[in-house]
Amino acid sequence: MSDTFQELADIPKDFVRDGMMFVNRCTKPDKREFLKISQAVGVGFVVMGAIGYFVKLIHIPVNNVLVG
Repeated sequence: MSDTFQELADIPKDFVRDGMMFVNRCTKPDKREFLKISQAVGVGFVVMGAIGYFVKLIHIPVNNVLVG
């Protein structure tokens, strides 16, 4: 019974220890890396916006033909 309780008590300790090790290994991106990530996100927004626009552009006339 004591071993089971000890194992359950160790789970949060291990989680916090692993989390602290992860945070300590992480580094902030430098300026060049940040710009690359920002550009990739921007291109993704533009591409997804364009896809959504064209889908809506096609959906409206098709919907009017089916409904009207």
